[in-house]
Amino acid sequence: MLNRREAICAAAIGATALATHSHAADEETTATRSNRIAVSTYSFWQFQHQDLRDVETCINRSAEMGFDGVEILHRQMENEENGYLQRLKRAAFVNGIDLCGFSTHQGFLSPDEAVRQKNIDHTIHCIELAYQLGIPTMRVNTGTWGTSKSFDELMKNRGIESPREGYTDEDAFGWVIDSLEKCLPAAERCGVLMGLENHWGLGRTPEGVMRVVDAIDSPWLQVTMDTGNFLEDPYERLEQLAAKTILVQAKTYHGGGLWYELDLDYPRIAKILRRNKYRGYVSLEFEGREDPRTGIPKSLAMLRETFVGQA
Repeated sequence: MLNRREAICAAAIGATALATHSHAADEETTATRSNRIAVSTYSFWQFQHQDLRDVETCINRSAEMGFDGVEILHRQMENEENGYLQRLKRAAFVNGIDLCGFSTHQGFLSPDEAVRQKNIDHTIHCIELAYQLGIPTMRVNTGTWGTSKSFDELMKNRGIESPREGYTDEDAFGWVIDSLEKCLPAAERCGVLMGLENHWGLGRTPEGVMRVVDAIDSPWLQVTMDTGNFLEDPYERLEQLAAKTILVQAKTYHGGGLWYELDLDYPRIAKILRRNKYRGYVSLEFEGREDPRTGIPKSLAMLRETFVGQA
């Protein structure tokens, strides 16, 4: 039989072991939590498949394919009337699928204050639409200079674009920071987290994205990471965004890319995200030439294997 001192020591050892086991279990639970997989409605439409433009159809197809969430492209919506918005919410709910992201366009790279204000108003309006849809995060952009003749030309030049004559990127950073700061009260009021995407313009580099995010320094402006928008040395650049990332857009290119194609190492990207404790959605942006009806399911299988099967 243990004496009193031995009993106390045994109890202490047992408690320490239990605490250590519990801590290890907590770490294991944190480390193995898998991401949920979503899909952008853009993946179906791609600005060209008119029979796949209807957002409600995209929601239904996403659920049938086995996605967990849907990211809605604003430009794809039929209208903005409340009845339409609530119908989309209903379609998502009855399919057991989340509306997890809202992808919008805005441009703040203009010396014209009236143009910037128009884009601020548009961004605030989109924040309010996201609130009506029950969507918790919204993609925002810096915009581009508009000196390219077309998006095709911009892509041909690998996203590099000259500033307007008489102005520099330094001017533009001030415009973007000031404009997004003016959107913060609406984001906080509506509970819609803005995510600045690495999406051409000043967002073409991780340094550009983080300069804006760090300057504003608000919990209501973080990062939307697009895996396919760094055309050179993507992994080191994605690493620079990972700590502030609140939504990941994952590009795939079955059938060849619409504008370009990257051979992305998704297991490596998954490790970057896990290392930075990213637990959010991975949202597919299918930019392949293959029919979305077959290219999207192939992409889903890969993303599930990478971000769920190997979690």
